[in-house]
Amino acid sequence: MSKTNDFPQPEAWYHHFVSYGETDTMGVLYYAEYLHLFERARGHLIRERGISYAEVERRGVILPVREAQCRYRVPVRYDDEIFVRVAVSEFKRASMKFAYEIRDKDKTTLHATGMTEHACLDPDGKLFRTPDWLVDMFKP
Repeated sequence: MSKTNDFPQPEAWYHHFVSYGETDTMGVLYYAEYLHLFERARGHLIRERGISYAEVERRGVILPVREAQCRYRVPVRYDDEIFVRVAVSEFKRASMKFAYEIRDKDKTTLHATGMTEHACLDPDGKLFRTPDWLVDMFKP
């Protein structure tokens, strides 16, 4: 993996072994499972930044996905050891975006790339400005 790429920082790497139940009849990681991997990696990143996603919600911030993208490049198969790279790529007034890469165990083969955008809602479901403490969590 090139160290010169421009993946956002700070980043985290979520480690995963593909289970049989995550694959289709061809033994390939089912396409929708990539979004589950993105969710797990997102939670891992938040935890590495000092709190759990459950604590983010207890603090009154709900982050529903309002857009998701995945570009499939090289198939991931049953029992493959993979890493999901994740970072916050952008903050807007009332939303945030996460970037993802799924790589092999050596982090050399790029299996997929993706993005999720999350609205910032209060517990009543109303859009509100992303709190400073949340933005500060993801500063390098």
